[in-house]
Amino acid sequence: MIDIVDEDDNVVGTAPRGHAYAHGMRHRCSFILVRDAADRIFVHRRTARKLVFPSLYDMFVGGVLGAGETYDEAALREAEEELGVSGLPRPEPLFRFLYEDGPRTWWSAVYQVRCELPVHPQPEEVAWHAFLTEDELTRSIRDWEWVPDGLEAYRRLLEWRAAR
Repeated sequence: MIDIVDEDDNVVGTAPRGHAYAHGMRHRCSFILVRDAADRIFVHRRTARKLVFPSLYDMFVGGVLGAGETYDEAALREAEEELGVSGLPRPEPLFRFLYEDGPRTWWSAVYQVRCELPVHPQPEEVAWHAFLTEDELTRSIRDWEWVPDGLEAYRRLLEWRAAR
């Protein structure tokens, strides 16, 4: 079950995840940019079995919040699950935005965290992974097929950084 939210991110109900996706119900997601000790960014390709954006590349780990779960709780849970680690520092919240793309709409909380632990990504979630420098990531954005919500979150992250 996941929380369904309005345009101001207020909970207005709950629904099974598949039902929410099938009916374009607005919900909540966390996006966590993960850097290693060398300041490289964790990038991965989603598995073909993913319900949303299968087999596309992403520069964030994260996912949908469970019913009653906070963004902060979900950010830590999702980062540890997808990276296959435990004892990760609490991800730092950066900003939120409403992602809208046709029937797909969700409130998105963007975080960052440093992971100096060896990663063991979930095979159900991650088909391939690597840590890339920002220059390598910038080049790959032109050549690889990326999840659209991740690209939007990354674009907003770059704008957020430039404004600080």
